Amino acid sequence: MSLSLPATPASSDGHGLLPATLTSAAERGLLHPAPESDTVLLPATLSSAAERGLLHPAPESDNVLLPATLSSAAERGLLHPEWAAALAPAAEAYARAVASLAEEPEFLPAPELVLRAFARPPAHTRVLIVGQDPYPTPGHPVGLAFSADPAVRPIPRSVANMFRELHTDLGITPPASADLSAWAERGVLLLNRVLTVAPGRAGSHRRRGWEEFTDRAIAVLAALPQPPVAILWGNDARTLAPALAGTTVIEGVHPSPLSASRGFFGSRPFSAANAALVAAGQEPVDWSLPEDTLF
Repeated sequence: MSLSLPATPASSDGHGLLPATLTSAAERGLLHPAPESDTVLLPATLSSAAERGLLHPAPESDNVLLPATLSSAAERGLLHPEWAAALAPAAEAYARAVASLAEEPEFLPAPELVLRAFARPPAHTRVLIVGQDPYPTPGHPVGLAFSADPAVRPIPRSVANMFRELHTDLGITPPASADLSAWAERGVLLLNRVLTVAPGRAGSHRRRGWEEFTDRAIAVLAALPQPPVAILWGNDARTLAPALAGTTVIEGVHPSPLSASRGFFGSRPFSAANAALVAAGQEPVDWSLPEDTLF
């Protein structure tokens, strides 16, 4: 005997059979919905990954490093446009020095201060004082040779020796701060031969292009109708004397504690510079600084 079961009618609404598509199955809760690829997989682009917080957005290079060109630096107000034009022949050396900073985890001074010595036009310069490279201590260098942040205590010993000689020379009360920006405002260009340094490593950025760059700056000053009086302290700075031929050059011992007692004290460079300016028909420099006394 055979039995025949009544046929179950096909469900028109899909409740009796598996849905015909995976999408319909997912809608009915029969499998987990397919995830959107960006939820499980990495986004296809780095910008999308940054938007989702999967990596830190790439910083704009100009916020970390110096601009790659002098014209861009001038546009950002990092140096005077006249200096940007005058230093154009040294643009390759500048670009090389800046490119080398990309290999450094950090450098001093802060990027916005590296070109600070060139904030005023070349013709503003009445006295040139040449240094070596920035202080390698974080928080100290400010983009002007010998000058330090006003909060630095004790002040750098070379600056303390300069102030001691300033007092002997002109009777000016030594200030408590090593901030020499008032000199820069009055036409004293405080120029380091090398404009950057690695923290804790004095001289670490030599031979990267900065020397050629500052050589060009010195050539620009020497060619001015009224070139500045140059003060060259120490053997390193004194090698520049031939490039300043035709200008008044005051050479002497460096004010470092290692050498100041061998000829810096008693050299009276500040009054000598003023005498040369007056002889050339210019006004002497006011070498005074804000008076919170050092000693």
